[in-house]
Amino acid sequence: MMKRYLITSAMAIAAVTAAAPALAQDRDSHFDGPYISGFVGAGMQNNDGGDGIVFDTDENGSYGDRVTLASPPAAPGTDAFGPGYCNGVALGTSLGAGCRQDKDKIEYGARIGFDKRMGGNFVLGGLFEVSRNNSRDGSSGFSTTPAAYVFDRKLDHALSLRARAGFTPGGGALFYATGGASYAKIKHNFGTINNSANSFTEVRDGKRVWGWQAGGGAEVMLTDKVSLGLEYLYNRYNDDKYYVAVGTGTAGPANPFVLAGGVNMRPSDTRFDFHSVRAAVSFQF
Repeated sequence: MMKRYLITSAMAIAAVTAAAPALAQDRDSHFDGPYISGFVGAGMQNNDGGDGIVFDTDENGSYGDRVTLASPPAAPGTDAFGPGYCNGVALGTSLGAGCRQDKDKIEYGARIGFDKRMGGNFVLGGLFEVSRNNSRDGSSGFSTTPAAYVFDRKLDHALSLRARAGFTPGGGALFYATGGASYAKIKHNFGTINNSANSFTEVRDGKRVWGWQAGGGAEVMLTDKVSLGLEYLYNRYNDDKYYVAVGTGTAGPANPFVLAGGVNMRPSDTRFDFHSVRAAVSFQF
């Protein structure tokens, strides 16, 4: 899915490049001043095939511990999550039931920016952007009960500040690279299948996290004020604040979480990253 979008984007940018000489007008006022843009496109998840769940059994903030079964009857140190993990949302209590894979969905937003022609064909500028991405990233784990534990997250919204630099041959088209910082709110969902005994408390859900973006694009003037653009961005956020605290609830003393004396768990991948391919319409003042 991601590869198809990237190929389509590359073909579209090539088409814009070929059309630029016919659409461009040799005017020094293009890409020189403030502008506003609206955009829509696709948010595409990476192929996170090794995703799972990690545990902190002594609640010291260090993850990678093992939750074990009571012994006897199990052998000492038997992993309570021996059945394994999957990338995505569990469809049942066993790994064999499969998992729904990550979903690529629509991304949209708006930006305001300012460009300055620095002499010749070189353009330097900056922008502030608000975006929302509906794509979803999941991780699941399976215990011997059998039971499943599911994490699911998506980007609620992001506030980004980026620079962009490029060149504008003939004045009617701009080809640029862009990059900068981003501050995002990521929404998490947690659920279990077939474990109603323990208690589960989500901690620091929706906290804002820092990240960065980098990419490039092409923009063509359709009129003296209106331009059409295509853009690709790689987005990465450090999503390491959220976790789920597992409590005793009504579970008995042989329950693996109770045996551990208190467990925190979270997705193994603390980086929330995805690709964006967008089409934008801009109005230049």
